Amino acid sequence: MNILLAEDDMRLGELIAHLLKKKGGYYVEWLTKGDEVYAHAMESHYDVLILDWMMPGEEGVAICSKLRRRGYSGAILMLTAKDSLEDRIIGLDAGADDYLVKPFEMDELLARVRALSRRNFAPLQEQMVELDTMKVNLTNRTVVNGEEEVALTPREFQLLELLIRNKGQVLSREIIYDRIWGYDADVSMKTIDATVKLLRKKLQGNREKDWIQSIRGVGYKLEI
Repeated sequence: MNILLAEDDMRLGELIAHLLKKKGGYYVEWLTKGDEVYAHAMESHYDVLILDWMMPGEEGVAICSKLRRRGYSGAILMLTAKDSLEDRIIGLDAGADDYLVKPFEMDELLARVRALSRRNFAPLQEQMVELDTMKVNLTNRTVVNGEEEVALTPREFQLLELLIRNKGQVLSREIIYDRIWGYDADVSMKTIDATVKLLRKKLQGNREKDWIQSIRGVGYKLEI
């Protein structure tokens, strides 16, 4: 499941993103500026948007309202310190499907995300990406090369999806570490290199060129 998290509190955002990835096994994209959220939500498929009400650039409640006016039908969970009945009504009227008041327990946030993911907000649209002869289905998390399915572990697929979503951009080992394993995971940078090596081997097949390029001293990028 893909989640877009919009939270400008760095400590809270880092904690939420980590728990969603570690406990929920979700792919999480985390933004800290409100004016970036609208474009990301409209251009990509997310199962759940988690929006902080108060954000720099544009407030979450305004983004929510604008998305609904443009016909966005995905699940939206609003996070806020505003706990009055009037504020709750404003948030729900703006188009939020659920409303969670800060401070909250992380287990409750996870439960609400699970509940939202079970609701049928819109027909599921498969996200397909073609890499030469290979087809990657980001919705059901499968990779097919010609007629043959490429077996990837959940961690390898997460890495592939991260590289695809940032195609052509260099991702440092630190970014990969945080997005795939989480900032407090007990793994070394060698684990990242080993995972990249295994993924590269599975994707390369008989091709002469490696799609996953090593950038010495920095990290990796996907270049087709």
